Amino acid sequence: MPTRVHEFAWPDRVVVGTIGLPGARTFYLQVRAGKQIVSIALEKQQSALLAEKIDDILDQLITAEGNPFSVPTGTPIELVDNDPLETVQEQFRAGAMSLGWDPTTAQVVIEAYPITDVDADDDDESPDEDDANEMLLVRMPVGTARAFAKRTREIVEAGRPTCSSCGYPMDADGHICTLPEV
Repeated sequence: MPTRVHEFAWPDRVVVGTIGLPGARTFYLQVRAGKQIVSIALEKQQSALLAEKIDDILDQLITAEGNPFSVPTGTPIELVDNDPLETVQEQFRAGAMSLGWDPTTAQVVIEAYPITDVDADDDDESPDEDDANEMLLVRMPVGTARAFAKRTREIVEAGRPTCSSCGYPMDADGHICTLPEV
């Protein structure tokens, strides 16, 4: 079966957002072009790493002689997007992801594929063929990518506060500090 590609070459909106309370949030990468909206679930760590690596790519491009791609050092104010996610209908949960740079269009490229691993003990189940044959392909210009990374970092950091003693997240209903024995 051919892979169904949800492709966004010049999206109107590309953001990471969450649903739920800190400690029980679900992260989504949501992309919209016109009336087409695709939302895929991500892990918090995937979201954080995506923002970090996008900034790394953009920071490397700035150092190119003359900054030929006009990469902004900060987030262009007109591209700041603090709006909540639009209606979320999860397309799939992201497993493998790749990040790249397309110099022909001066865009950051994100590819996301669904999780396809099946628990080895569950011989009766197989991956959903519809999910296994999907992918998300997003291309975004440098300013949009910078704004995306900034928002994503803010969303990730807006979670539960970290315990200053043990470094683990603290729950609203209490925290038992598990300091390692010295």
